[in-house]
Amino acid sequence: MEENEEKEARRGPLVSAAAGAVSVGVNMMKEKFSELSHDAASKKLKASANFPMIRLPEGYEIEKIAEGLTYPTSVTWDDQGNLYVAEAGGTFLDEEDASARILRVESNGRTTEVVNLDGKIYPAISGMTWYQGAFYITHRDKELFGAVSRVTPDGEVTKILGGIIDSQSDHQPNDVRVGKDGRMYVCVGIGGNSGYMDENMIPFVLKAPGGHPTPAKDIVLTGYNIELPDFRPGGKGTVLTGAFMPFGTATKPGQVVKGNNKCGGSILVFDPENAEATVRPYAWGFRNTIGIAWNKAGELFVAVNGYDNAAGRPINDYHDGSYRVKEGAWYGWPDFAANFEPVTDAKFKPSSGAIPPTYRGTEKVAQELHLLIDHEASGLEKPDKSLILALHEVNSSPSKPDVAPASWGEFADQLFIPEYGDFQWITNPMRDKFAGSRIARVETSGSGENTLHPFIQNEKVGPGSQQGKLGEGIERPYDVKFGPDGAMYIVDFGSHRTSLKRIADGHFPIEFDRETGMVWRVVKTK
Repeated sequence: MEENEEKEARRGPLVSAAAGAVSVGVNMMKEKFSELSHDAASKKLKASANFPMIRLPEGYEIEKIAEGLTYPTSVTWDDQGNLYVAEAGGTFLDEEDASARILRVESNGRTTEVVNLDGKIYPAISGMTWYQGAFYITHRDKELFGAVSRVTPDGEVTKILGGIIDSQSDHQPNDVRVGKDGRMYVCVGIGGNSGYMDENMIPFVLKAPGGHPTPAKDIVLTGYNIELPDFRPGGKGTVLTGAFMPFGTATKPGQVVKGNNKCGGSILVFDPENAEATVRPYAWGFRNTIGIAWNKAGELFVAVNGYDNAAGRPINDYHDGSYRVKEGAWYGWPDFAANFEPVTDAKFKPSSGAIPPTYRGTEKVAQELHLLIDHEASGLEKPDKSLILALHEVNSSPSKPDVAPASWGEFADQLFIPEYGDFQWITNPMRDKFAGSRIARVETSGSGENTLHPFIQNEKVGPGSQQGKLGEGIERPYDVKFGPDGAMYIVDFGSHRTSLKRIADGHFPIEFDRETGMVWRVVKTK
């Protein structure tokens, strides 16, 4: 095959898979901006004196302490109270060719490079924390396996944990934090969207064809396979792909998938001095765990990005979720929605044409959503709804949260959750407005109510750049951390947009803008 023909063959399925979403999504994005929701909490938000398009409660103010950053993802502090920010070095793959590095944020707003990780790790850096004289970061390696590395201030890098298979997809390890027990906790995304390595995973399958979702314990499959074009080099016609399998590998009813101590869709825990020998799942059955935090009672909470209503096994979920974390619990992926109802419920059904031909083993069956795990045979029970802390708007993408210190008075011990926002029609072609691009809060006490309240958001819903005011409003908040000074710090990833050209070239279809990332600081003024 000639080079150009081969390129067309590889990109063709991605273009065709996206074509319907483009035609629907573009037509439905005409009236995307809406005023603040009119609940009591929104009505109490006031315009910032420094940035008038930003709204936050009276008695608080926001300032920008760093800008011009490229793909910032995390902040942390050393033992002397110095503030550091990580630049990811890329986004979903290494196509952006940006530097992965750790910068110190100076008091005058300038940043100084402390460690450059180019050539030492494979991007992107998603999580970062400081522990016992070193930085700990999450990233991928050259084979796209997920990893955690220790980085000293003089630039020495030691990978302490590797081989996370699920990271050979669009979901890599995210937040990394150390608990009061001295153990390290890492959020790990699942392989793919909703059970299969489907056409949404083309760029990843082409780089790492063995990638697939993995469970924490042995599970028994129901054996449903989907039929997709074989987009692999040399592939012809169509091929069946089963749940929890690499692309092109079919399953049969009753097939057992072995559990993995480095499973995806999980919170992993380990001793940082002996990570490989001690790593195990703390909780699992999430889709894409992004961030964790503890309240003063020691309860653990996690923010999760939910299903995309995307080709392969599209699930028209209503929410993303933040949850109380119970050790050893299964949280329902890939068979339960964010509110722990089965995805086979009629309300979650996408348009019939979006579901590919489906087989149970090799027998063709109804082209509809099916449960992928035999729960009874696998010893799994329906997730406990009492573990739901809060339900976010679907595609709002709750990210890396933190709990407010006692100095925050009425908001003390509440969980503050950055909502990164939607990927427009990619995550859901039926979206007709923006979601996220704000900081929300929710009570964490056992007697508290589970209602999300806006804490910081723009006057109109959506990123500042999409309103013609890049840098004047909240863009894509990814990390919230409370510093040693008691202030809230927000890592704002920066602006991006859907790129049809990137789709045609076979890349992940988002164009990310360099030097648009920021760090915000929020303080009490009363």
